Amino acid sequence: MIKRWIIAAAYGKMLVRVILFCALSCFTLENATNLYSVRSILTIYGVIILKANKLYCRLEEDFISEGLTDVWTKYMGEVTKYISDNFKERDMGVVCDFAEEINGVYSAVFPTDEIMKRLIENEVTDAMLFVHHPAVWDIRKKPNFSQMNPALLESFKKNRISIYNLHTPLDNYGDYSTSKSLANALEIEVEKPFSKYNGGLLGVIGHTSCKTVYELNDIFSKAVGHNTKLYLYGNTDIENGRVAIAAGGSNVVEAVSEALENNVNVFITGITACDEKSFNVHKFEEENHINVLGGTHYSTEKFACIRICDYFKKIGIASTFIEDKAIMEDM
Repeated sequence: MIKRWIIAAAYGKMLVRVILFCALSCFTLENATNLYSVRSILTIYGVIILKANKLYCRLEEDFISEGLTDVWTKYMGEVTKYISDNFKERDMGVVCDFAEEINGVYSAVFPTDEIMKRLIENEVTDAMLFVHHPAVWDIRKKPNFSQMNPALLESFKKNRISIYNLHTPLDNYGDYSTSKSLANALEIEVEKPFSKYNGGLLGVIGHTSCKTVYELNDIFSKAVGHNTKLYLYGNTDIENGRVAIAAGGSNVVEAVSEALENNVNVFITGITACDEKSFNVHKFEEENHINVLGGTHYSTEKFACIRICDYFKKIGIASTFIEDKAIMEDM
């Protein structure tokens, strides 16, 4: 599927440039610089090229709210030389500004070697890799996050593939957010957001038609495509059909406490492995009879990265999600 899209994009690139020239010739200077005027002609042919800065500005406007914070750059070490000045200032947005024009967006949860190599091997150029994290998660390694491969970043630079990151902004409650997207995948009706995180609200409280945690865990497994983990610390019945969802690495006492305050006895998240870091939260959940369902970091956040492709398509640019592998030790 991805390969067919890449081949089509490659054949269409020269045609698109001709169309773009013709489109600009038909407009006044004022209209020609208007992204949407040009797009109205190019969409007839089904392919669009956007100026990278136009796309960055649109993402900024739609996702990055005042007060949101994050921390990535100080851990990036040797790859810092590839990182944009804007990202160094606030740790969100354009990670690597390698492209002037973007004819397609690829979406992934993490910039793993496998994801990056796939674009390089398929000779993708003039594109953008959208990632939820600008680093690679692996709970089996210390530290758990490792940085992008410098050799692959060199290839991205050569091939004019930018990297764009929305971590806190995509976790923050909204139509495309991680927890809301996971709730949609589980057919859970969202009632309200909860759980403060980096200036936003990470999780959601919602209603499920499932009567027991066993039934919900089965649906969870089917949605993510692999077995999920149930820590049965309380009653198997779901009280009033209400559950809390906080995708990714959100199994922390603060989030679980807030779920408890909302009279919820089921907490759905990604990383639930019981180790030295999470011992206290598991103890808290057991003492307060909160059932915990874990589905891995990757699998609980991938739905937002799938859904973000719809966002890009709505603003007129081709987009595709690239699957990766879940790390089962997360659970």
